[in-house]
Amino acid sequence: MAVKVRIPSPLQKLTKNQSEVTANGKNIKELFSDLEKQYPGIRDRLYDENGNLRRFINVYINEEDIRFLKNEESEIKDGDNVSIIPAIAGGMGN
Repeated sequence: MAVKVRIPSPLQKLTKNQSEVTANGKNIKELFSDLEKQYPGIRDRLYDENGNLRRFINVYINEEDIRFLKNEESEIKDGDNVSIIPAIAGGMGN
């Protein structure tokens, strides 16, 4: 199952400066494993030392946040678009 994955700028150095790559998997967990095989080191940027998806990483399947689906077990199918979006921290500092 080929799925397009949108890569955020901070991770593009791991994907040879590509903003969009193709990966395979039946769910997000498998998709990210395939990404790691293709682009070693990307897993460390997506997961913490306990193997959990980092809190500041948001993942969407066709505009739907996986936190409102089945998280990493969220199923993906051919033609889906997955977006990895780092959360923007900040606020108004005086």
